[in-house]
Amino acid sequence: MANRYFNKEIETMSHSEKEVLQSERLVKMVKYVYDRVKPYREKMDAIKLKPSDIKSIKDIYKLPYTLKHDLRENYPFGMMAVPRKDLVRLHASSATTGKLTVAGYTQKDIDVWAECGARSLVMAGASENSVVHIAYGYGLFTGGLGIHYAAEKLGAVAVPVSSGNTARQIQLLKDFEADIICCTPSYAIYLAEQMQLMGIEIGKDIKLTGGLFGAEAWTDGMRKEIEQRLGLKARDIYGLSEIAGPGVACDCEFETGLHFQDDHYFPEIVDKDTLEPIGYDAEGELVITTLTKEGMPLIRYRTRDIASLSNAPCPCGRTSVKLNRVTGRSDDMLIIRGVNVFPSQVESTLLEFEGVEPHYHINVDRINNLDTMEIVVELSPSVKIDEVKTIEIMRKELAAKIASSISVSAKITLVSPGSIERSEHKAKRVTDLRKLK
Repeated sequence: MANRYFNKEIETMSHSEKEVLQSERLVKMVKYVYDRVKPYREKMDAIKLKPSDIKSIKDIYKLPYTLKHDLRENYPFGMMAVPRKDLVRLHASSATTGKLTVAGYTQKDIDVWAECGARSLVMAGASENSVVHIAYGYGLFTGGLGIHYAAEKLGAVAVPVSSGNTARQIQLLKDFEADIICCTPSYAIYLAEQMQLMGIEIGKDIKLTGGLFGAEAWTDGMRKEIEQRLGLKARDIYGLSEIAGPGVACDCEFETGLHFQDDHYFPEIVDKDTLEPIGYDAEGELVITTLTKEGMPLIRYRTRDIASLSNAPCPCGRTSVKLNRVTGRSDDMLIIRGVNVFPSQVESTLLEFEGVEPHYHINVDRINNLDTMEIVVELSPSVKIDEVKTIEIMRKELAAKIASSISVSAKITLVSPGSIERSEHKAKRVTDLRKLK
């Protein structure tokens, strides 16, 4: 790696210096939103909290939470802190029901986002000499443009392929000799499968050395699978449209957790039931406060992502707090017969089971007032679908391992390779038919 850091002064700042910086920025931010954003002023007035009551980062717990509901209630510009003429870009996250959640960016916000993204690219092994293949979608989704501006900030070559047209993706990876790829982890696996079918030789035809994968929850098992199939080092990158896209946090070569860019985005973990702040290494809901954002700053935004934080030293020398891998979302969590189940638990089991691929779909239903769960899993190409006895043994063994892992019995359906629909965006893992009844 030519350079371990993009901004060494900030990335290796002492904890005491960082706390002073965070405190200064939080105090300014609270006054900023109180003066400029009516919903925040109303929330603070309702609990008789004044901006002057916030004197340091340690006072952050006094501030009210912000929910996605607040963004939708004030759609489209009610949460903005600047006039529309001062915004340079709008992004929005998809919504299954109701209104989109919109985020507005000033030019300074874009510059900060690009800076944080460039730090992440360096963690993936990128340099100003890199060719960065960007297979995240461009548009209202923050993935494509977020990495694009980060690559240009670094001085690398950005290849704005966007999503779709897998054959063209592979052709450009080969012709442009990209060394860094950015996409969802599930799409990375799909690309690897297609390369194999096309006779593409990893290391010769494709010369990737690193990748930034995010936008969906994934496991360390999936990381190893991607690294083995694509011959690169896989990095986990975190972001969300409401705060900023990819670049809010990213892991380094030591894989001790995702370094949070906590000079701009301050993370907390709170108990998902009581909402009380909890300490390091305890799992709960991730809450983020933007410390420098101008367009649409957010105070204690509840992300619904389930994770934990760590302040353990990292051998890379970065001193930022680390985000341990996101295991799922509180609104993605399935409750099956009273047991909490996350799709990532299923994925972990599949990756350890020989003869199946990490392509699966979960169907949940309620029959005669009893929750039922079916997990449809693809067989590996080496397994013959017509070997009935072998398939039945595999099905029973996998069902037992799944039940042991998630504490819920599930019907296992094994299907032929390629049967489960692929996505170039976020993989859709669950169909919950109970919601329709």
